[in-house]
Amino acid sequence: MTIFEMARPRARRMANCLFCVPLLLASTAAIADNLPLPTQIVDLANKVDGVHPGFRAFHAKGVVAEGTFKGSAEGARLSRAALFNGSTIPVTARFSDGSGMPTVPDGSPAMPRGIAIKYHLPSGPATDMVTNSFKFFPVGTGEDFRDLLQAITVSGPDAPKPTKLDQFFASHPNAPKAIGSLPIPDSFADEEYHGINAFIFVNKSGQRQAVRYLIAPEKVVHITPEEAAKQSPDYLFDDLAKRIARKPVVFHVKAVLAEPGDQTKDASQPWPDVRKVVDLGVLTLTRIVPDSLEAQKKLLFLPTNLTPGIELSDDPLPTVRAAAYGVSFGRRSQ
Repeated sequence: MTIFEMARPRARRMANCLFCVPLLLASTAAIADNLPLPTQIVDLANKVDGVHPGFRAFHAKGVVAEGTFKGSAEGARLSRAALFNGSTIPVTARFSDGSGMPTVPDGSPAMPRGIAIKYHLPSGPATDMVTNSFKFFPVGTGEDFRDLLQAITVSGPDAPKPTKLDQFFASHPNAPKAIGSLPIPDSFADEEYHGINAFIFVNKSGQRQAVRYLIAPEKVVHITPEEAAKQSPDYLFDDLAKRIARKPVVFHVKAVLAEPGDQTKDASQPWPDVRKVVDLGVLTLTRIVPDSLEAQKKLLFLPTNLTPGIELSDDPLPTVRAAAYGVSFGRRSQ
């Protein structure tokens, strides 16, 4: 659901997705180069998907749920964070569609879905996890985001072939692969969510371990674009409300462990599938917040909100994401 149409169907779906990505780092003729990068990001999102007062510039359509998290013993061995000490911690979570349009159909193809989780720790500030259904991100740097968006804006149906977007994909082969990793779930509760950025766990002995988060459902169920087209525009949200009313929705919060030599600074480069995965604990969601629309306006999930025992890696994107989300929050709060 964007203002841009590509000549070929597959490219069009990719472009639609890329307009929805929660981090479009751009500098175009319509956006002043001298503005801070986070402001450019949000300005561009508003140009792409329109200005929708009170809504996020990215992942505008969402719903807020509440529940608890209980950390595992393995999590406590990996990190000294209070998050994993085995106590029952209240959480606030937000499921969302990856578009800046609050009316985007839930079954839209080539669109990430997300879950952001805020852990309300008994002492100190809350800590956040921001994940989505990308298995890895299309690009790894702000400069590449900018170049990607610039390529999209000049690659309309009448653009000479190969288009700038064709050329970008040719030089960044993981970008179309990342978009191709986006299936359509039958439910928010049946989707797997990935933390595309690397973080560093530090345990009580000072040992450090690079990880990427994985939020795993009890089962993964995907549907075809043809099946999704037959669903109502809000089927994911309607389904989630019905499921939680019947019984809690359960996920396992996991960590994919890097091995020596695995890079941590490029979110577009996945680690090998054979990497060890550790269960960090159980996330149990028990209710939808009654006035979810109002509640989510006040919520801000930042990948840089970390508690001692969890640190940033050399991945540059969490800091950029947090700054862009802050600009968006300021605007929707006005």
